[in-house]
Amino acid sequence: MEALFMKKFGVLAATAVATAALFATAPASADVMNLAFNQPEDHPEYRSIAQFSDKLKEATGGEWSIEIFPNELLGSQKETIEMVQNGALPFSLVAGSLLENWNPDFAVFNLPYVFKDYKHLQRVVKDKTVVGDLFKSLENQGITVLCAMYSGTRNVYTKNKEVRTPADLSGLKIRVMQSDTMVKMLNYMGGTGTPMGQGEVYTAIQTGVLDGAENNEVTYYALKQHEVGPIYNLTGHLMMPDYIVTNTAYFNSLPDNVKQFFADNIDALVDTEFEMFQQEVSKSL
Repeated sequence: MEALFMKKFGVLAATAVATAALFATAPASADVMNLAFNQPEDHPEYRSIAQFSDKLKEATGGEWSIEIFPNELLGSQKETIEMVQNGALPFSLVAGSLLENWNPDFAVFNLPYVFKDYKHLQRVVKDKTVVGDLFKSLENQGITVLCAMYSGTRNVYTKNKEVRTPADLSGLKIRVMQSDTMVKMLNYMGGTGTPMGQGEVYTAIQTGVLDGAENNEVTYYALKQHEVGPIYNLTGHLMMPDYIVTNTAYFNSLPDNVKQFFADNIDALVDTEFEMFQQEVSKSL
């Protein structure tokens, strides 16, 4: 039975990879560009990109648009970065900490208590004198960072225990994203940082593999993790951007009018997403 399951799983995995490859290897004359996303359709990042896609479609006379694949349909964030890098996927929206695996300099945006509020972060990530070289630093590895987006203020949430001091985290296994900086951060906060893909977190808390996790207010609510980790502790330890990444060669092959649309409208996308996200924070809390 196990062998049969593994065989079927292998076929499904191969099909998924082939399908993803088909998405990205289409020539640049194709009209639909695919973007991987790990959150649901009502998330402000999804909605802001969908709005951007509508404007792109209008500006190009219906020839170009972006199709968003939510809920990790194309794989975990780390997997989709690799797919972007090898040309199997045009775009992905990924957590900032994951890009440390390609360039450790991205860690400067992922350190606790760097930004005083979301407006501070918004100004910095649109300032090309600050982020220009960093966003281009992965192009020799096949990845271009198009922009940074707001992903809320991250807080620790737990299954059974309130967290008011670092001592309260002692002995607790808390999920963090798959980055050394995030693991070390949680360890220094007093707990045990446990890296894990987002798709596994709900079940891991539910079954006791984890004692909790840390995430922003909107994601916590959107993924219904309050059902298994109902104690949301306002630690406010991190305000870390997400990034839209693209395959460098693919993006450079796009028609000039499409590239110009991105150049002219990417800051407006950032502003729209920041405001949408902030509106969702109080609702989620």
